[in-house]
Amino acid sequence: MIAIIDYGAGNIRSIAKALEYVGASVRVTDDPAVVAESRAVVLPGVGSGGSAMQRMTERGIDVAIRQATQQGKPFLGICLGMQLLADHHAEGEVDGLHLFRGSVLRIPNGPKIPEMGWNQVRPLRENLAIFADIPPDAYFYFAHSYYVEPQDEQGVAALTDYGSPYCSVIVTEQVWGTQFHPEKSGAVGLQLLKNFVKWVQR
Repeated sequence: MIAIIDYGAGNIRSIAKALEYVGASVRVTDDPAVVAESRAVVLPGVGSGGSAMQRMTERGIDVAIRQATQQGKPFLGICLGMQLLADHHAEGEVDGLHLFRGSVLRIPNGPKIPEMGWNQVRPLRENLAIFADIPPDAYFYFAHSYYVEPQDEQGVAALTDYGSPYCSVIVTEQVWGTQFHPEKSGAVGLQLLKNFVKWVQR
């Protein structure tokens, strides 16, 4: 079972339906006990950094997520969910989950803010499991005003250009993060989710 974190920020059925479509068993939850029982965790990308962290802290979900990753459970953060991996989020000036060294800043000079629509994702390394069976020049769907500024380059798996290059994919031993929405990215997005499910099954 994959736990999809519900922090009360909006409709997250699209990611649940997409994961079910590629063969996963999912449960949308705000219960730390369900996270503890899960084989993997998905943190979706809806809402603002400050309110999301407040809700998760109140429910103890932040602690449950850290414990899950420490136990080696696969974790996927999507859009805001990827941003909350970092140490600090400028939207609300809150601490993140501290699972990735870096800060989240507002896009400084994009053509239009928020970035809304399709953009290319450029992998920085070959043979990454997250990009298995995905073309190296693939486009994914973005909707965001903030981005992750890494403290170092370790874990940065792909870049996207929007005014200037920024980190659009994070891959570490414990976590995957995508600034884009795979559940809104057509066939390539479904393939990425299928790759995540394969990681969970291993």
